[in-house]
Amino acid sequence: MRLDKKKVLVFGSGISGIGACRLLEQNGADVVLYDGNPSIDKEELKKRIGENTETQVLLGELSDAVLAECSLCVISPGVPVDLPIVEHIREMHVPIWSEIELAYVVGKGDVLAITGTNGKTTTTALLGEIMKAWKKEHVYVVGNIGIPYTSIASETTEDSVIVAEISSFQLETIDTFCPSVSAILNITPDHLDRHHTMEAYIEAKESIARNQSEHETCVLNYEDEELRKFGEKTKASVLYFSSVRKLDTGVYLDGTAILYAKDGVCEEVCHTEELQILGVHNFENVMAAVAMAVAYGTPMEVIREAVKQFKGVEHRIEYVCEKNGVVYYNDSKGTNPDAAIKAICAMNRPTYLIGGGYDKNASYEEWIESFDGKVKKLILIGQTKEKIAETAKRCGFEETQFADSLEEAVSICADLAKEGEAVLLSPACASWGMFRNYEERGDKFKELVKSL
Repeated sequence: MRLDKKKVLVFGSGISGIGACRLLEQNGADVVLYDGNPSIDKEELKKRIGENTETQVLLGELSDAVLAECSLCVISPGVPVDLPIVEHIREMHVPIWSEIELAYVVGKGDVLAITGTNGKTTTTALLGEIMKAWKKEHVYVVGNIGIPYTSIASETTEDSVIVAEISSFQLETIDTFCPSVSAILNITPDHLDRHHTMEAYIEAKESIARNQSEHETCVLNYEDEELRKFGEKTKASVLYFSSVRKLDTGVYLDGTAILYAKDGVCEEVCHTEELQILGVHNFENVMAAVAMAVAYGTPMEVIREAVKQFKGVEHRIEYVCEKNGVVYYNDSKGTNPDAAIKAICAMNRPTYLIGGGYDKNASYEEWIESFDGKVKKLILIGQTKEKIAETAKRCGFEETQFADSLEEAVSICADLAKEGEAVLLSPACASWGMFRNYEERGDKFKELVKSL
């Protein structure tokens, strides 16, 4: 679709929406930015888009007269696609794109795209480092990791490599998006408040490979039953990784060795003790990044060195400091039970755990059961604290305590923890209602710990 002189509705005024407005203006579109919140400052929005923006800002109501003039709607990931207004946009026969689709259509170069319930950010960051080590320039790391794809699309060239973390929300409204290499790391229950059913959530994740053919590669976790089934039906060329078994072709963990095999011939990538990140889940992230890099044609010596140099990402089992012999870890990115389980598994000390936050309709039984004698006490904050405490009691874990704030939770842990023990922030919940995002929550935790 040509965008010049077309009227395009951008739905949502967050970072993605602003990025979409800028990109559309650069490509000659007549842009209308819409947000359902009537109290937003219009002039402030326009300033965020740019000083000389010609974008029209609409707040509150959206009339049929406006929609009738629109050739396209670019929807922000924070806007649920089953809202009545979104359904009405469809009824008005206005195509709906995610900002990922918009950036892909406008941009150039090869896209390496990563989705999955957990591990996306670490895998994306590592793959970005591998690509930068190989290509040196024209590498962009974007998407759900914090930099909108739309913000760099106009800078890309045919030589560019775009490494993109893609959420299920962004994948709901793609059209032609087709990565050179895609990856689905795992699928466990998450965002069911948005997708409503696991089937819908799985479908959204798997759509990352919807437009791929045998000429493109989809990297999949062999140990995820759902993804193994998907590997049999996708049109893409499939490359598996596994932390459990040897693969004839793929990347796998054998003892402490990470190996790449092709038709039974093995090549060593590295040993886990050479890595600077902890836990089997991180070894899986490494294997996924290695598989994607191999599929894209990256020399093994480049992959090997970049993997060894990688220090991990902020807010994911991030070492903060040691105070009075107690080690503090920030895992604010553990926004669902499955991610939080992985953090617990990585702990090698008796641990005081801070959990709780916004309720995404998750179940917490498996998380509680994963404590396995490691967790000495669970300090709970936020909307979910009573729900989690009740779940813990049912599971036979009664060492819980409520705190009214993160500040209070850190103070309780500092008073209780002794030399040789650990304090871990791994909430198993989203941050909404207490913090703007998990980054703000993690930064606050680090600030509180360092001030002890």
